[in-house]
Amino acid sequence: MPAQRSAAPVEEASPDALVIRRTMAEIAPIADKVTSYFYALLFVRHPEVRPMFPAAMDTQRDRLLKALLTAAEHIDNTPVLVDYLQNLGRGHRKYGTRPEHYPAVGECLIGALSKYAATVWTPETEAAWVRAYTTISQVMIDAAAVDELRAPAWWQAEVVTHDLRTSDVAVLTVRPDQPYPFLAGQYTSVETPWWPRVWRHYSFASAPRSDGLLTFHVKAVPAGWVSNALVHRARPGDVIRLGPPTGSMTVDHTTASGLLCLGGGTGIAPIKALVEDVAEHGDRRPVEVFYGARTDHDLYDIDTMLRLQQSHPWLSVRAIIDQQAHLQLPDAIREYGPWNEYDAYLSGPPGMIRRGVDALRNSGIPSDRIRHDSVEELVVVGH
Repeated sequence: MPAQRSAAPVEEASPDALVIRRTMAEIAPIADKVTSYFYALLFVRHPEVRPMFPAAMDTQRDRLLKALLTAAEHIDNTPVLVDYLQNLGRGHRKYGTRPEHYPAVGECLIGALSKYAATVWTPETEAAWVRAYTTISQVMIDAAAVDELRAPAWWQAEVVTHDLRTSDVAVLTVRPDQPYPFLAGQYTSVETPWWPRVWRHYSFASAPRSDGLLTFHVKAVPAGWVSNALVHRARPGDVIRLGPPTGSMTVDHTTASGLLCLGGGTGIAPIKALVEDVAEHGDRRPVEVFYGARTDHDLYDIDTMLRLQQSHPWLSVRAIIDQQAHLQLPDAIREYGPWNEYDAYLSGPPGMIRRGVDALRNSGIPSDRIRHDSVEELVVVGH
């Protein structure tokens, strides 16, 4: 879901949306308590769902509740809401979620909200949340049912190569057990055998290949269970699981606009995939890549990007190294340009994306031509 948070203007909000936002404002300062109580209710009242969650809940404890609240917040923004929920519904298949699980979650969501938003909770408030959750759950159930007819809930994928590029960055190539359709610029969720039911998102580092292999760039982060397992434990022959592909940071091949790509750290992975995608479509449009890193050492894939530049005269690759340039990647692009004829793509740490979006808007690129994927929150282009 590409760039710029959006919510329907307050003056256009439906009565239900106003009630829901009032509830959310009430619980925002105590979200941790609400989340803990929600899961306590869920696991006590419906113990059959407990095995669907990781043994240690601390790493993704708030994700389900956050997703529900995000969806409820955007209840009036139908196109955005439906797209978001359909992705969630498809993605939740990999956890073993079935239609009969949704009422249990809704019941416990209402239970947690009514307890912690007691000062604003009325029969009308409850009715608004019931209507919202009914809408939310039905879209997710329907999307999962459609997806079940055409794709598995997950794919098994064998690690074919494991290339440790730096002490904490690895490039993994995997072979799915059946065809895996995706678009350059998208991402997926990955589960390792060492941490069952703990899934993390990674972008594809290449465009679709004729041999069906997939490549990921993974940076081990402190306390990152999945990332450390993939970087330091995974070896050729190990089998991981992949969720469905998702994300809309893809190239529009119906236009001839140039591409301005900002990749920070392992965020260069989907940028590389986009470059390959443009090359495969035979486009001659200009593609400008800014590859940001803290030090020379962090430019772990610069050789690949420079080889691509040598092969394609329409491609320009610039390395922006914080410690040498004394400015960060988003600020550096102001020295080049103009960019008003370009579509922009950003991938990297959240802070870089936020600064990058601001810098690009200030340089004249409209919001609806700035794309990035944020997998933790709902962000929308051009609304």
